[in-house]
Amino acid sequence: MNEKHVPFKLSALKEIVEKYPTPFYIYDEQAIRDQARLMQKAFAWMPGFKNYFAVKACPNPEIMKILKDEGFGADCSSLPELLLSEKVGITGEDIMFTSNDTPPEEFQQAHRLGAVINLDDIEHIDTLEQSVGIPELVCFRYNPGEGRTGNVIIGEPKEAKYGVTRDQIIQAYRTMKQKGVKRFGLHTMVASNELQGSYFVETARMLFELVVELKRTEDIRIEFINMGGGIGIPYQPDQDPVDLFGVSNGVKALYDQIIVPEGLDPLRIVFECGRMVTGPYGYLVSQVRHVTEKYKRYVGLDATMANLMRPALYGAYHHITVMGKEDAPHDELYDVTGSLCENNDKFAIDRKLPEIHRGDLLVIHDAGAHGYSMGFNYNGKLKSAELLLKKDSTVQLIRRAETIDDYFATLRFEGSGVEV
Repeated sequence: MNEKHVPFKLSALKEIVEKYPTPFYIYDEQAIRDQARLMQKAFAWMPGFKNYFAVKACPNPEIMKILKDEGFGADCSSLPELLLSEKVGITGEDIMFTSNDTPPEEFQQAHRLGAVINLDDIEHIDTLEQSVGIPELVCFRYNPGEGRTGNVIIGEPKEAKYGVTRDQIIQAYRTMKQKGVKRFGLHTMVASNELQGSYFVETARMLFELVVELKRTEDIRIEFINMGGGIGIPYQPDQDPVDLFGVSNGVKALYDQIIVPEGLDPLRIVFECGRMVTGPYGYLVSQVRHVTEKYKRYVGLDATMANLMRPALYGAYHHITVMGKEDAPHDELYDVTGSLCENNDKFAIDRKLPEIHRGDLLVIHDAGAHGYSMGFNYNGKLKSAELLLKKDSTVQLIRRAETIDDYFATLRFEGSGVEV
């Protein structure tokens, strides 16, 4: 049983709300640090282990600084993410740059920063060469196609737009070796939010076997494998977290069985997890505006799917705590909604909760990854503030809420003429 706890009491939350109006995100610094240290400990045996935090999961510089302090790098997929990493002091090979349909300017910035460039497609070789030349180190994202199954969020590998196919992968490395590349990495990402630890062990097997094949057939020695991210979190109370130590032990057994006898030890092993690092330790706090009864009973919040779109996009479950009523009977049935002009603007459907009244504070759990970062401005909704619950229990504003002026800042009202 995965119990859902809130790291503050109702009295403390009311004080926060007096200063920072709802809705807002709040992240638990100590819990994030503890999770980062647990990951480091679990995979400590791996040569050169590093987790490249997936910036897209929670692109806030204060969160990135915390994780840099814990030894993490940054996994980037765009120019702004590269620049954000640079601004918090993450540069060089502490950046893994993996994108798709990549424009030349993004390759140029990644190269300027000394990032590990991970190519998503064999055709990107030409774009990279024309943009920055041929780097000393190159990595390819491998898509095994029918060789693996995916899951509901990322889809089946054979249907994915990502990665170099099984038929192309050997040629991709052969081509780069002929062009003068001296160092090679290998990457994959075949699942998202996966809770079965054995899935990641089998991913290691797949990559280890490909590492051996490249050495035997092309005399190419892979310097590191990037296992990708995809380690899930238990959004639902009846789910269990991934056993990181179990995954680690399974990968080590395969390492000793496949890599060591081939003389390929040491082979660095890295990850690019984001969700499991910050996801459980971020909360969306919202206040009840209305409780209405139509054909169903609705709890209307001041947050909308513009703040957290996972339930609408994926049908995802997010646990909800009604502050001050944690121990009250959960015997009332509600849909929990926002105010967008969309009927899928719902955080929960037919959810049993305590009796709710206007003004109650609700905390939506497991929103610390792919929450704020996936927000948008439909219906003119403004993005919320982000707060950090510090180790000493003080609260720091780490991103202010958007204003109407922010929303209008990119618009032009002075005329309708177009210069040609």
